[in-house]
Amino acid sequence: MLLAACASTGSQKQALDTTLFRYASAVRWEPIDVALEFIDPEWRRSHPLPAVERSRYAQWQVAGYNVKGGEPLGENELAQLVEIRLVNRHTQTERVVLDRQVWRWDATSGRWWLRSGIYPLDATP
Repeated sequence: MLLAACASTGSQKQALDTTLFRYASAVRWEPIDVALEFIDPEWRRSHPLPAVERSRYAQWQVAGYNVKGGEPLGENELAQLVEIRLVNRHTQTERVVLDRQVWRWDATSGRWWLRSGIYPLDATP
């Protein structure tokens, strides 16, 4: 998918493709807690999502998740830019946010982790 220039193993690339697909599905269709499971555990510990912030995410329905581009940052990292279209469940207003994701491969667990945190709710240029 995005790692044409990356010198990763086939299983690592397959794991990345699967992870990116599952994360996009979780963001698009599941409660925020499901998407949070993709976040690097160290990042989650140092940046806990308070209950009030979780309730803010519950107010928004993801209407679109479009990958705008990506590039390897090295053998075990990938940067990806995603446009997320959100619709407020109460007012039906739309908001577009850009999510600058950084994914890293963890050889110990054999999986990719999102180390840039959950997508923002505030509109970004």
